[in-house]
Amino acid sequence: MIDVHDISFKYKGQRQLVFDGFSLQLDENRIYGLLGKNGTGKSTLLYLLSGLLRPTQGTVCCDHVAAYKRKPELLRQLFLVTEEFEMPSIRLSEYVRLYRPFYPHFSDEVLERCLHDFELDSDIHLGELSMGQRKKAYIAFAMATQTKYLLMDEPTNGLDIPSKAQFRKVIAQNMTDERTVMISTHQVHDVEQLLDHILILDRRSVLLNASVQDISREYTFEYRTPQQMDADVLYAEPTLQGNAVIAHRREGDAETQVNLELLFNYKTQNR
Repeated sequence: MIDVHDISFKYKGQRQLVFDGFSLQLDENRIYGLLGKNGTGKSTLLYLLSGLLRPTQGTVCCDHVAAYKRKPELLRQLFLVTEEFEMPSIRLSEYVRLYRPFYPHFSDEVLERCLHDFELDSDIHLGELSMGQRKKAYIAFAMATQTKYLLMDEPTNGLDIPSKAQFRKVIAQNMTDERTVMISTHQVHDVEQLLDHILILDRRSVLLNASVQDISREYTFEYRTPQQMDADVLYAEPTLQGNAVIAHRREGDAETQVNLELLFNYKTQNR
């Protein structure tokens, strides 16, 4: 379990706090979607969870271990996929040989499966890959570590349309009951079919913290004509298909797929 308790944080040289009295708890066996406008602290939160940043106040603990201490026993169970990264100009097999000893649950089988799903050769040279291909190799290695905690910052940026579908397949097929995944993203349509819990950050606080199941029980997401707009409608946006609507789900209404973009706009505009 990850426990963020009453933290405050600001970057050196800046007057404004990124977080102030912020708390959050992340449970096992969840794929969290971390959403928020620019500047709300999504990337900062991932760096705090991984121990790369230290809160000025409060605590961030993973399995009761303070993240900022960067203890080896914790780092073996945590992997952060950053939005921007560098990989050495060597073959992937050499990269794996160098870094796999640090991860006790590293799986060659998972690595091979992810590379296959990403349509990458098993012994590619990292220095000869495009940015998108390097990102896929990086994600494949991250999945193969089989760490308990996997944090991902904008993982679909730089991926083409087929690769985004491959990404969803890689995550879904290699999720385990013991793993906690957090995906920070602006590209909500790339990942909304993967997520089972939604976090929306706003103004240094949690605007929404709910499971997709609970959201589906409370709201319905659909298109309506102007004549169908009624008091149940909570939020609407005009589209070519009609009004995209969030409404209270009434008894007997069929469950609808959560539209994350619509949900995000509703919550941030009606906070």
